[in-house]
Amino acid sequence: MPERAAPPPAAARPPLLRAGLLGPTRLWRDAAAVDLGSPQQQVVFTVLALHVAKPLGRDQLMSAVWGSEPPVRATNLLQRRVSGLRRALEPDREAHGLSTLLNWTDTGYVLSLPAGSTDLEEFDKQVQGARADRTRGALAEAASGLHAALQLWRGRPWHGLYSPFLDLERDRLQERRLDVVEDRIELDLALGRHADVVAELRQLVAEEPLRERLHELLMLALHRAGRQADALAVFQQARVLLDAELGLEPGASLQLLQQQVLTADPALDLPADGPGRVTPVRLAAPAPSTAADWLVVPAQLPHVLEEFVGREAELERLDALMAQGAAPGAVIALTGTAGVGKTALAVHWAHQLRERFADGLLYVDLRGFDPTGSALEPAEAIRGFLDAFALPPQRLPVSLDGQVALYRSLLADRRMLILLDNARDSDQVRQLLPGSEGSLVVVTSRNQLAGLVAVHGAHPVVVDLLDGPASRELLARRIGRQRLTDEPAEVAQIVEVCAGLPLALSIVAARAVTRPTFPLAVLSEGLADAQARLDAFYEGELSTDVRAVFSWSYTRLGDPAAGLFRLLALHPGPDVALPALASLAGAPLGAAGAALSELARMHLVTERVPGRFAFHDLLRAYAAELSASEDPVDQRLAAWERLLEHYLAAALHASALLNPHSGEAPGHPQAVAPQTGRPRDQREALRWFATEHAVLLGVIRTSRALGYDAQVCTLASTLSPFFEYQGHWHDWAETQQTALAAALRTGNVAAEALAHRVLGRAHIRLGSREASQHDLQDALRLYAALGDPAGQAQTHRDLSWVLELQGRHEEALREATSALALFRLAGQQAGQARALNAIGWFQCHLGDEQEALVSCTQALHLQQVIDDRYGQAETLDSLGLIHQRLGDVPASVVAYERALALYRAFDDRYNEADTLDHLGAAQVAAGDHDSGRRAWRRALLVLDQLGHPDADDLRQRMAALG
Repeated sequence: MPERAAPPPAAARPPLLRAGLLGPTRLWRDAAAVDLGSPQQQVVFTVLALHVAKPLGRDQLMSAVWGSEPPVRATNLLQRRVSGLRRALEPDREAHGLSTLLNWTDTGYVLSLPAGSTDLEEFDKQVQGARADRTRGALAEAASGLHAALQLWRGRPWHGLYSPFLDLERDRLQERRLDVVEDRIELDLALGRHADVVAELRQLVAEEPLRERLHELLMLALHRAGRQADALAVFQQARVLLDAELGLEPGASLQLLQQQVLTADPALDLPADGPGRVTPVRLAAPAPSTAADWLVVPAQLPHVLEEFVGREAELERLDALMAQGAAPGAVIALTGTAGVGKTALAVHWAHQLRERFADGLLYVDLRGFDPTGSALEPAEAIRGFLDAFALPPQRLPVSLDGQVALYRSLLADRRMLILLDNARDSDQVRQLLPGSEGSLVVVTSRNQLAGLVAVHGAHPVVVDLLDGPASRELLARRIGRQRLTDEPAEVAQIVEVCAGLPLALSIVAARAVTRPTFPLAVLSEGLADAQARLDAFYEGELSTDVRAVFSWSYTRLGDPAAGLFRLLALHPGPDVALPALASLAGAPLGAAGAALSELARMHLVTERVPGRFAFHDLLRAYAAELSASEDPVDQRLAAWERLLEHYLAAALHASALLNPHSGEAPGHPQAVAPQTGRPRDQREALRWFATEHAVLLGVIRTSRALGYDAQVCTLASTLSPFFEYQGHWHDWAETQQTALAAALRTGNVAAEALAHRVLGRAHIRLGSREASQHDLQDALRLYAALGDPAGQAQTHRDLSWVLELQGRHEEALREATSALALFRLAGQQAGQARALNAIGWFQCHLGDEQEALVSCTQALHLQQVIDDRYGQAETLDSLGLIHQRLGDVPASVVAYERALALYRAFDDRYNEADTLDHLGAAQVAAGDHDSGRRAWRRALLVLDQLGHPDADDLRQRMAALG
């Protein structure tokens, strides 16, 4: 065991790290500045520091650094930047192991700095403390706290660094700073420092001429300094400016202040006996003696649903946001597809929180997706909120801007929960957001509300479909548990067809409740046919018609997005990437991406993992129904053919990268190249197949049903290397059975021979040796009839494998020798090398190690010449056994380790395990039992993951070793 480095002395104090974000990005270790590297590396650090102690997923971080279109090598660039930051953060990290400050976790990168290590945290702490002092009436202490907070600013945040996220965050942070500046000046005015702030306010007004509150503060300061004419001149200047820039009159609050200055209202003066109260310059109506004289506490939440079930994950996320200090001042966006239960969740959670918001609960249905198109205008919503406070009509400003100002003034010093339900988009919500940080806003929408997240810092929470247990619980609460117990099969069918959509489950439950004597079997009959599902949910009312609910979103789509939504029903799922969608739509990537983004905003599709989109079964049924009625048959078939050609082209390309020397190039007309996303190397090809695995199986099944037999044969063949390397042997056999049937239907003898041969190999992996031998003999017969020496050679080599598994090494050697002769006749060098390797393997098993060494050495040399790396892995495994039999254990171990490296590069799990088994056996035979056990344990882990029967034999050998 290697000697470990001694831990640092217990008394050693770790260096103090401090990050500066309120100005150019800086980092100090104790008193020394730390070089954070290149500007882009500084961008990465700044983004992480703004999320200190919170994980950021790789895609989130790349999006924050580069935006929606990161460079091609963004992942590698990001890793390099992170590595550079780790060196900068902990220059002595190598002495004591992994980084303790910047780590990768299951949920992303985390920058772990001690609490209070950033000036932004200190700023927030100072501001919160000052507001607490102000609340308890300690105005001098509050003003001092805000002065201290503002002194932390060193200039423009992260000056010189640019990224989409940082640009938005910089604007948001500077807006917060101005809010604090205004609060601080308001306190200074309450403390009688009006003469001290006039010059500062004039400068601020010049810099931010559209902030009416600054004009109000300047007017108040001038008025208290005895300069009424100057104060009124400020109003006139503001009026001219607002009219010229925005075409607006000053807001109600500014107009009221003008009237108070004109009439020398004593309410604007400081008390003679000392510091006065903080003047509410933002209030757009004269303040009565007490607010209780004219304000009521709104309580507008809808009633909570007794049948509310599930949502543990979403509720935990919402509670965590509260625990982390998201409120007060937070905006939480609950988004999800139509009918998924966003409102029910929001109302349920809001009722749980009502005790925390003693100043009131506001609710409005914004009707963002109403089928009549009559979404609620912000002006109507604002007026409804003002009415909820029971304000006398004569106190209400006439203009929308005045009402918005009054609404925000009412909320300024209150702690309220505002639920904005069913929002159309971010623009519909913006004017309804409070201007201060005392309230919590919860917004629900089918739209992702990206603008609200980006500009206003909203916390997104996606409301997903219910799982099976929650779906059954919802039914149980609605229709009674006994009916579920009596008809479990029917319940299972209802749950499956409703696909976790609460609206659909509720509709079915309503039918059951209103028909208490009907068996559930009767109610579920109409749900069995996917084409009839939507009709089965219709109950004659718009609110209970799933088709209508979905149409509310669909009818708002532009033509390209609507067309793509319909065609999506043709895709076999379970998810799809943009390049395939572009092929399906027959559109350029940019246009398809725009249409896809529109669907995602409406939650008609969901981005379940980055870059992969899906929609649930009910939306699929709705899309299929629309496509059948709106898209001509020839257009749908043309779309399917484009999609099929896309996957064929990509699969052919990826398969050639996986094993370019396999000699199994399927015969298919030249396919069009995929638009983008082509794998560039072997690893990317493996990732592409792994990602598209389920999709490709669906494409094969659908193509078989539609009669695209030639394409079925080709696509099944392209999947063979991936299935073999990854151990997906049942899928391998299934696709080859499908290809064989397709070849027989078309009379394509070459395709039939290939399907028989590859199916024979799949049966070998599945342990069906007899079935394998039958398939291989059929393939051999067909290749002979075709006069195809390469096909015959491949089949003879595969037959040698079957014979080896039966312990018939002499017969196996004859098959391998026949394969070599036929490969030479066909002029296939890769095949010749692999046949030579097989010959050497069988020679070794027959006791002729020297001849085996010659055969395998020739094979390895030829494979190196033609760069057949997969063939090299097989041959090196053979050489490992030969060297072991010759007594040269070191050479054996080297050969096995080289083979392992190549198999891992191909991600060939079974052959990795097989070679580990051989390596362990060689080490055990040489007396190195510890190394042998380690190799066998690694092999056993892989075999167990693959569910391979060889695992039991290996487990027995390990047990025998002791």
